[in-house]
Order: sequence, then C-alpha cells, then structure tokens
Amino acid sequence: MSNAQIGLLTATPIIILFAVALRRMGVLSTVATASAVGVSVTIAVVLFTTQ
Repeated sequence: MSNAQIGLLTATPIIILFAVALRRMGVLSTVATASAVGVSVTIAVVLFTTQ
C-alpha cells in the first residue's frame, strides 16, 4: 500500500466526520451532508484504485 493510499484511508473518514459534525451543529442540510459524504467516498475509491 502506497503513502497516497494510506493518506486516502486517513483523510476520507475525517472528511465524513467533519461533515456529520457540521450537520449536527445545523450548518449543513441533510442533502449537503449526504452529498459531501458521497462525493468524498467516490473520490477516495477512484483515487485508491488508480494508485
């Protein structure tokens, strides 16, 4: 596993947790939270498989 893949495995959950925390604080709507989580997971999967 390369350093880039380890970085993706580290950064993606942090992004998801941050989006959920913003949702609980009322900053993001449910749709925006779901969109942020979906896009970050999609990007991570694409980058992980192409590394």
